[in-house]
Amino acid sequence: MEIVVTGRHTQIKQRFRDVVESKMNRVTAIAPDAQRAQIVLTHEGNPRQADTAKRVEITVIAGSTVVRAEASSTDEFSALDMALDKLTLRLRRTRDRRKDHRRGYTNPVPVDLGVITPPEPEEEAEPEEPNNSPEAAVASDLGPGESVEVQVGDTPIVIRRKLHIAEPMSIDEALYEMELIGHDFFLFVNKETGRPSVVYHRHGWSYGVFEIDTPENVKK
Repeated sequence: MEIVVTGRHTQIKQRFRDVVESKMNRVTAIAPDAQRAQIVLTHEGNPRQADTAKRVEITVIAGSTVVRAEASSTDEFSALDMALDKLTLRLRRTRDRRKDHRRGYTNPVPVDLGVITPPEPEEEAEPEEPNNSPEAAVASDLGPGESVEVQVGDTPIVIRRKLHIAEPMSIDEALYEMELIGHDFFLFVNKETGRPSVVYHRHGWSYGVFEIDTPENVKK
């Protein structure tokens, strides 16, 4: 499995790389078909956020399946451990659902995945003079996998925009994708209606769906 470690607003030390490589056998033990693991370490410079100064994001790609987890802590090693705990739990769920699917069992959460474009690794570059306005975060055109991040003035507000390319999928498939990446919502294109839609977690096993359309299309 290819392991890629990158940093945002921080330099990656060799010790952290060594620890990452030694711990990633937890992933291959559960998902031997995993092809790539991307680990991104982010440093939060705001002293008021010292308890979450280090954030580790792990993305594992196995075929068309993308599983993601992240965690924050005071140091990168504890954040890595917490993120790995979340990731391995989601990998086990994926493995068990595949087994149930092959045996013909039904499950309230679907196991089929839409096609997902794997994220490209992000290299830390020397920052240019920022254009600190919300408009700057949404004005430029983005390619697949590209992102832009802008801090608004002297405030702690950061706007991040990223373009994802994905095939239209069903609501059940979108729910499963949301569970895999560990978010409370998931944006997708509903293949039944062709509309941009959002599934979101409400409480317990309750979910909601928003669909967006224009007045002109609704009248047709």
